[in-house]
Amino acid sequence: MKLPWMKGEEAKSVSPMMVALSQLGSARWGARSSEALMRDGYLRNAVVYRCVRMVAEAAASVPLVSGHEETARLLARPMPDEAGPGMLETLYSHLQLSGNGYLEAIRLEGEQAPKGLQVLRPERMKPLVDTRGWITGWIYMVEGRERRILRDETGWSPVLHVKCFHPASDVAGLPPLAAARQALDLHNGSADWAKALIDNSAKPSGALVYGRDGARLTDEQFDRLKRELETAHAGADNAGRPLLLEGGLDWKPMSLSPAEMDFREARNGAAREIALALGVPPQLLGIPGDNTYANYKEANLAFWRMTVLPLVNKTAAGIGLWLSGCFEEEVSVGPNLDAVPALSVEREALWSRLEAASFMSVAEKRALAGLPELDGPLPETA
Repeated sequence: MKLPWMKGEEAKSVSPMMVALSQLGSARWGARSSEALMRDGYLRNAVVYRCVRMVAEAAASVPLVSGHEETARLLARPMPDEAGPGMLETLYSHLQLSGNGYLEAIRLEGEQAPKGLQVLRPERMKPLVDTRGWITGWIYMVEGRERRILRDETGWSPVLHVKCFHPASDVAGLPPLAAARQALDLHNGSADWAKALIDNSAKPSGALVYGRDGARLTDEQFDRLKRELETAHAGADNAGRPLLLEGGLDWKPMSLSPAEMDFREARNGAAREIALALGVPPQLLGIPGDNTYANYKEANLAFWRMTVLPLVNKTAAGIGLWLSGCFEEEVSVGPNLDAVPALSVEREALWSRLEAASFMSVAEKRALAGLPELDGPLPETA
């Protein structure tokens, strides 16, 4: 073997003595479809599962209220065997996993007002779009059978579609987990590697050194050895499988091992990215590393203010606007923030500031506190 800096007889005296095994191929990333994200994330990854549950359960614990009597009934009991928080938790979970949430109004034949609300599974929904790009209806697939849900004669759709913004689609929403697909694959892949390494009870791959005194492998031996290594020792399933050496082969561990690559820190970094994509502060999950917030209370308040409440407000506004077209009158739906224990500190601070504002009347203070007006005369100040 001739090296670039060697000349003449010096080059002839050098013979190859090392067979190196490299497993650094191109990265293989998983699919970004909603079904793949649900399978690899929620059903397989503990961080995703916990984040989705935290967001959905917290958002569903915020009651949605309305001054419209029929709407209030639907929100409290959307189906005979389901309460409002259960329906909302399912809707919020679908929105986190697929970027889309669908709510169908159940109406009796000949009646305009809905008698119930039902959550539809996003992977079963297919939009019907006209030549202008407008949605005219939906196709809902169940066990190979399709059900068409079309707009009525007034243009009102029995299906409410709540979605996350998608820059490349006018119809579908972008799953929040899609932005963290690489972190999800890294987290799952490192777990597979670590499990395979434990099962095989050996060290990871390195290099094979062959030959003494100028001996070398033949081309046929080299090809056979390389083929056996790729077949029996490459990939996460074979991580740590011991080598059976013969004929002067010697094993030399290389530097690219799971210990030196620090898989634990890589997993923690991937977990932080997953939590970031789903809007959960890593501190609430117990993930070690750089914590943005000084304490747990600040992290929890940021979680409610930056993740939960925007989701609840968007959903409440969508339901109110949607039901307004059904009842043919203005329907207002909003969250009852006074029922959220996590925001009690902020409420107490607001009440203290209002109590100290001597230049305001009682009516003005009640309006700023979000309280209804009282009948009868009120003092000008308090």
